[in-house]
Amino acid sequence: MEQVRRASLADQASELLLARIRAGEWPLGAKLPGETTLAPQLGVGRSTVREAIRQLAGRGILHTRQGAGVFVLSLTAKDDWDSVLRRADINSVLEARLAIEGEGAELAATRRTPADIRAMRGALRDRGERRSDIEDHVDADMAFHRSIVAASHNDILVGLFDNMVPRLRQAMIDMLRIHHQFGSDGDQQAHADVLDAIIARDTHAARDLSRAHLQALKDGLA
Repeated sequence: MEQVRRASLADQASELLLARIRAGEWPLGAKLPGETTLAPQLGVGRSTVREAIRQLAGRGILHTRQGAGVFVLSLTAKDDWDSVLRRADINSVLEARLAIEGEGAELAATRRTPADIRAMRGALRDRGERRSDIEDHVDADMAFHRSIVAASHNDILVGLFDNMVPRLRQAMIDMLRIHHQFGSDGDQQAHADVLDAIIARDTHAARDLSRAHLQALKDGLA
């Protein structure tokens, strides 16, 4: 049975799984074997299998039913998000973030829980401590923004964010390099202001401040 060669990468594993599905090994509606079975077949770890399944779910091929397993939902993939996002320029990246994160911040101001507040505060603190390296800072920044979207308690927004950010990480790094500055005290304060608005349940301020920050980055590239 064909296995992943060279490196245990989720994208390779997902393509092998997709090829086996299209070859008829698992017909429409069929349940896939568990991770412990698929991992040795593909020559990868269980975490890689989980990521490969997540990728195929994002493309509309697989569907995970809580407590039941993973099932074949379709034999035709939706437009590959990886390809779409690779084609996207930095302005498109920021426009997508404006839509997702503006709405996420507004909902978070209504729905945040004490646990959400602790998570957001911790992510903001971590962001402030990781300002010496662009890549490290982008990772911390994305973690903070995700904590806000997670506090919206909207699974669709969280899913969009999670599907987008890993593939757009390099675009954000490139953007900051073009911008020639990152991690200033003013920038950190702008993020703190968004969090303060969410904690205060000020929905309009949370949305507007979140969008204003990203719009300023977008305008800075003009």
